[in-house]
Amino acid sequence: MADSTIPVRGFLSARSSRGSGTRALLFVLECALGIVAVLLIAALAHWLSWLLPISALLFLMIVVPTALLCGFWQAVIVSLSAVVIQAFFSAGSPLTFAASPANSITVVVFILVALTVSRLSSRVTNHAREAESWGGQMHDLYEFTRRTLQMNLHMEPGPQLVEMVHDIFALEAVAVFDADLHEVYQAGFWGDDPQELAQSVYYFETNDDDAETGMGRRVVRLGVVPVGSLVLRGETSPLTNNAIASLIAVTFDRYRAFANESRIETERRTEQLRSTVLDSLAHAYKTPLTAIRAASTGLVEMGKLSAGQSELVSLISEQTGLLGELTTRLLTTARLDAGEIAIHVGQVAIGSLLEEVITGLKDRLASMKVSMLVEDEELILCCDRQLMVMLLTQYIDNACKYSIFGSTVTIRSFLATNEAIFSVHSYGPVIPIADRERIFDRYYRSSTYANRASGTGIGLSVAKRVAMIHGGYVWVTSDEQEGTTFFAAIPVQNEKGRP
Repeated sequence: MADSTIPVRGFLSARSSRGSGTRALLFVLECALGIVAVLLIAALAHWLSWLLPISALLFLMIVVPTALLCGFWQAVIVSLSAVVIQAFFSAGSPLTFAASPANSITVVVFILVALTVSRLSSRVTNHAREAESWGGQMHDLYEFTRRTLQMNLHMEPGPQLVEMVHDIFALEAVAVFDADLHEVYQAGFWGDDPQELAQSVYYFETNDDDAETGMGRRVVRLGVVPVGSLVLRGETSPLTNNAIASLIAVTFDRYRAFANESRIETERRTEQLRSTVLDSLAHAYKTPLTAIRAASTGLVEMGKLSAGQSELVSLISEQTGLLGELTTRLLTTARLDAGEIAIHVGQVAIGSLLEEVITGLKDRLASMKVSMLVEDEELILCCDRQLMVMLLTQYIDNACKYSIFGSTVTIRSFLATNEAIFSVHSYGPVIPIADRERIFDRYYRSSTYANRASGTGIGLSVAKRVAMIHGGYVWVTSDEQEGTTFFAAIPVQNEKGRP
C-alpha cells in the first residue's frame, strides 16, 4: 500500500512547490498595491491640508480592504507603511516614527483592525467554501442515489457501483468487495492489487479515514450485518464516505431481493408448467389404461387360458391397477396445486374413515403386523372424505414400504386441542433432521429412503397439500429407538355427533 500512495504524495508536493512561488509573487503585488494606495492618500492629504486631521481614517480605509481581500500580513505591512509615510510627510523624516507615541498607537490600532477583519474574513470564506463543498457533495450523493435506483438489477451490482462512485465523486481509485459473491471490483488507478485490502477491511471491520494518503475505508453494513467493504482514495469527507457505503449496502440488498423474487417467479412458472404437464399426461394415460384393463378382463372372461396365460393376465391387471392409481394421484396433485379440485366437505366419522382406508390396503397389509388405536371412533370430522382417504393411504403405504420386515405398523387417532391427530408409526430407516421438512416437498426423497424402495416423491407432498386444504398441517418424527411416526393434524369444527 505504500507504493499506491506515492503518486498522490508526489502530485501534492509538486503542486505545493509550484504554488509557493505563485503565492510569494501575489503577496508582493498585494503589498505593493496597498503601499501605492497609501502614498496616493498621503500625497493628497499633504496637498489638501484640510484632509490632514482625518488622514488616519483614510489610511484605515485602505488597511481594512487589504485585510479583508488579501490577508493579515499584507494589512500589517500596509499599516506600517502608512504610519511611516505619514510621519515622513508630517515631519519630513521617517525617523520620527519611533519617537512619536501617537504613531505607535496608530500602528497597534491598525494591526488590531487588520487582525479582526482578516479573521472575520477568513471565517466567512471558510464557511462559504465548506457550504459550497457540502453542496457539491450533496449534489453528487443525489446523483449517485438517482443512478443506483436506475441500475440494471439483472447484472451484478459491484462493477456498476465502482464505476459510478469513481465518476460521480471524481475519485482517484475505488474498490468494492461483495461478500456474498466474494468478488472485489475496482476502478481508477491502484498501484497494488486492492483485493487483499478490501477483504481485510471487511474481515477486520475497519472504518477510518487517512488524511495523509486520502484513503477512506468503510465496512458496508445492512443493519448490523456486514455484507461487504468500500475502499476509496480521493477528496471526500467522512460523512460522504458513510453515505456512499450505506447506498452500496441498500443496492446490494435490492439486488438480492430482486434475484430472490425472480427466482421465486421462475419456480412458480416452472411449477405451473409442471402441473399442466402432469394433468395432460394423467388424462392421456387414462384412455389406454382403461383399454388395457378392459382387454385383460375380457381375456379372463373368455376362459380356456392355460395356467401361464392366466398368471400373465393377472399380472397385467395388477400392474394396470397400479398405473391407474399413480395416474389418479398425479392428476389429483396437479389439480391440488392449481386449485382446480372441488372440495366436498361432509361429516365423516373417524372410525369409518380408518376402516375404509384399512379395507383398501388389505392386500398390502396382509403380510404386515398392524395395530390400530382409535381414541373415539364416533368423533365427527368435517372434511373431504376422498382426500382424507388419500392422505391416510399414503401414510400407511409409506410405512409398509420402508418398515423393517416383521415389525408392527401402528395406526392411531386421538383428539388434542380441538384437532384430530392421525399418526402412523413404524420401525425403519431414520429420517435425518435436515430431511424432515423437505420430505414433504414434491419429488424430494430422503437419502435414507432413495435406495430402499421405489417411489416418485409425490405421495407425501399430496398428503401435505390435503392437510393444508383442511386448515391442518403435517410433520414427522424419527428416532432409532422410537421409530418413525408421520402425523397429520386436522381441525375439528363440530362437536361429537352434532352437525
